[in-house]
Order: sequence, then C-alpha cells, then structure tokens
Amino acid sequence: MELSPSVKFSLNFIHPILMWVLLLLSLYAAYLGLQVQRTRNAQGEEKKELIKGQYNVKHYQIGSIILALMVTGAIAAMAVTYINNGKLFVGPHLLIGLGMTTLIAISASLSPFMQKGANWARLTHILLNFAIVGLFVLQALSGVEIVQRLLTQA
Repeated sequence: MELSPSVKFSLNFIHPILMWVLLLLSLYAAYLGLQVQRTRNAQGEEKKELIKGQYNVKHYQIGSIILALMVTGAIAAMAVTYINNGKLFVGPHLLIGLGMTTLIAISASLSPFMQKGANWARLTHILLNFAIVGLFVLQALSGVEIVQRLLTQA
C-alpha cells in the first residue's frame, strides 16, 4: 500500500507536535511532583489543604500518560522516517530520543519502590526526570531544525 505524497509529508509533523505537547506535560508533571513533595513535608493545617489537591494522584496519572505517549511517539517517529525515507537517520536527535525513552521507562519503573517509601527511588526518579526535561529541551531545538529542513525541501 503506497501512501500519497501529501499524506507522507503530513505524517512528518505528528511527532513534533506530540513532543511539544509532551514537553509542556512534563513541565506540569514536574510542578505536580513539587506539590507532592510539599505535601509530604507539610504539617498540620497546611498538609490537610495540600492533600485536598490530590497532587500525588495527578502526578501519577500525568506521568503514566507521558510514558505512554513518549514511547508511542518515539516509535511512530521512527516508523514515519522509515516510511518516508526507507531508512533511519542515525544522529544525535535519534540517539538522544532513544535515551530519553529508556530513562522515562526506568523512572516510571521506580514507582512501586517510591510507594513503599524508598527515598533512593524517589531521588533517582527526580534526577532522571530532570535529565529527561533537560534533554527534551535539546530535542525540541534540534527537532525545530529538522522541521525547518523538511519545510525547505517541500
């Protein structure tokens, strides 16, 4: 089954749009994580108020959505690149993206340990997620260059 040139071209933009949405969701997840930490460290009336925000539940849910979309988006991007070009372009954008996908899977896998109160898992989760967000910014910049190249070639 051969895709029309316009469909093949349009497929190139699903991944960048999804990744920008994921970057924003990641920043929101970081905010929620900070609120979870605030709740954990608060006492008395302040803690009761923070608990009402259900930040832990929201953080877990958003994190789950981010994990699913990140893995799906990474695989879909490679599929679209292969469909359009017959090959993958192995370079920093692909390699960092695969690294980020690995890191987010590791970060999510720490959830059961964090739920049992393991501080090493919580610290590792936080460090991994800050690394992911930092790499995400680099990916966003290199992704813009790729999109510009695609638009120039059109």
